[in-house]
Amino acid sequence: MISRDFLRKEYERLPHLFRQRNLPLGALENWRAIDAERRMQITLMEAARAERNSLSQKIGAKRKAGEDSAAEERMSHAIGARVSLLEEKIKALDARFVPIEETLPNIPHDDVPDGADETQNVVLKTWGEPPRFDFPPLAHWDLGPALGILDFERAAKITGSRFTVLKGPASLLSRALIQFFLDVHTREHGYTEVLPPFLVNSASLFGTGQLPKFEEDLFRVQGTDWFLTPTAEVPVTNLHRDEVLSEKDLPISYCAYTPCFRAEAGAAGKDTRGMIRQHQFDKVELVKFTRSEASIGEHERLTRDAEDLLERLELPYRRIVLCRGDMGFSSAKTYDLEVWLPGQNGYKEISSCSNFGDFQARRAAIRVKVESAGAKSRNELVHTLNGSGLPVGRTLVAILENFQRKDGSVAIPKVLRPYCGGLAEIRKP
Repeated sequence: MISRDFLRKEYERLPHLFRQRNLPLGALENWRAIDAERRMQITLMEAARAERNSLSQKIGAKRKAGEDSAAEERMSHAIGARVSLLEEKIKALDARFVPIEETLPNIPHDDVPDGADETQNVVLKTWGEPPRFDFPPLAHWDLGPALGILDFERAAKITGSRFTVLKGPASLLSRALIQFFLDVHTREHGYTEVLPPFLVNSASLFGTGQLPKFEEDLFRVQGTDWFLTPTAEVPVTNLHRDEVLSEKDLPISYCAYTPCFRAEAGAAGKDTRGMIRQHQFDKVELVKFTRSEASIGEHERLTRDAEDLLERLELPYRRIVLCRGDMGFSSAKTYDLEVWLPGQNGYKEISSCSNFGDFQARRAAIRVKVESAGAKSRNELVHTLNGSGLPVGRTLVAILENFQRKDGSVAIPKVLRPYCGGLAEIRKP
């Protein structure tokens, strides 16, 4: 969430700061009206409490002097009733006030480009040359079934649409990618691997911003407060919910493999073929906790860590910065990495790397104790960051499409062959 003090101080600038962020209609005006009423009621309550405290002193003095204090006691009881009434009014205002704050998206960094949708994102760099084929390249939804390694029909029979059965070399390659990603991030990029629960509670989802706004995109376990995790961002960020971290431990960098589950309620008709947008997929996630002054640099490093994997896999990609209208609810700045898919003759998102500032930390109460020379220590909100490093299914798709051959076989990238027992190619049995 955004600081309440910031909302008050910068209220006149908020329409500009929130431009193209799809605010709920009338949210800011309603917030300001409720805030003004709430502050007035608090002022009245504090005045009443001060009056009651003054009366209590008079009552005590009269009793000590043996004088009658009945009148003051009646006044004190009446003021107490007024304080209780004011407390109820403030509580009722909070019930209207906080839900509005929970729906306000994060404020973008100043250098995030204006724009209403993905057509106005900005390409920052391109790496690698898309492969050239002397044959029409196949999309993975044709190539995989032809090789006997992807089975969409049986997955639909077992569960439904947007699920896939991986067979033989595809299963092997999937496991190889997970291990490769984790090895590089832990051994070379400095991340600590964690294996969190794959079920999370509503407090965790609130902390990272999925709840209450995006509940329709989640799978909930009936009759419980448990949800299937939509991304490892949720359990890993909440490792430190309601904690005060030590300054010397920052930055903290975690990586985690989890299966991910998404209802994709807001993506009807989008990427319905193949493995691009699935209800269940595997992913390795990167999460960082930093001081505020370090978060911009750590965002660049995290994004480079994801790019490094694509380069080692020899997969052409580009980095784009998302415009204001295309960013996620909790993000202050997001880079998307898009990999080239020959079978679809275009780039497709493979990693989203975001800096959330203190937005998630405020929701999840994650702070750091900062020591200052000659001064008392203070607690500050940390900054959180995360990014895909990388999703397994989309990386598998990119390998199949970029490394396909004219005879229908697929070469395995050299860096993955040791993880595949030396297997160099996939051929139809």
